[in-house]
Amino acid sequence: MTAPRVRVLVHARAPEGDEGAQAVSTAYHRISEALHGTPGLLGNELLHSRVDGRSFVVMSEWESLEAFREWEQGPGHRSTTAPLRPYQDASRGRPFDVLTVSARY
Repeated sequence: MTAPRVRVLVHARAPEGDEGAQAVSTAYHRISEALHGTPGLLGNELLHSRVDGRSFVVMSEWESLEAFREWEQGPGHRSTTAPLRPYQDASRGRPFDVLTVSARY
């Protein structure tokens, strides 16, 4: 049996003002370009709330928890993801979550 895929959600909050959402989008694209080809990373998406225009979620999908943890504990993780760090939304207690798929239709 193969390991379940993992989804990582990073919650971000844009600064107020006309350019806030653009700042989050720019950080996302910069990180995504740097992560292209990362072993185990299947893809990622930038999700923008239509209820709260300052709220974003970056969802990445990994082949397994092991693949994600290997990258997360590697030397490039912190420097690669640094552009988004100023926008992380810690109002939820922590700005990220790591989830496995427990059911699917």
